[in-house]
Amino acid sequence: MPRENTIRWRLDRRVNLSVLLQLTVLASLILGSWVNLQRQLGLLQHDVAALLQNQKEFQQKLEQLAGRTLAGEYRLQAIEKRLADAAKTP
Repeated sequence: MPRENTIRWRLDRRVNLSVLLQLTVLASLILGSWVNLQRQLGLLQHDVAALLQNQKEFQQKLEQLAGRTLAGEYRLQAIEKRLADAAKTP
């Protein structure tokens, strides 16, 4: 009997050591994945911030262009009106 207990205890110890090793590997994989996800989220946050900044700059340029276009339209209307008035008066 004592020999059976010793063999059984060694078998249980090996299984437990194997389970511990597997759990350690699993924990390291989870930790590595989490660190990788955090790094990717940081990169994504940087890209989104840059995209928002570019969008603001583009919107400002569009507003400037719209203002210039409107000013050009008023100038053209004024010139056309002057030409029409000049053509009416001989």
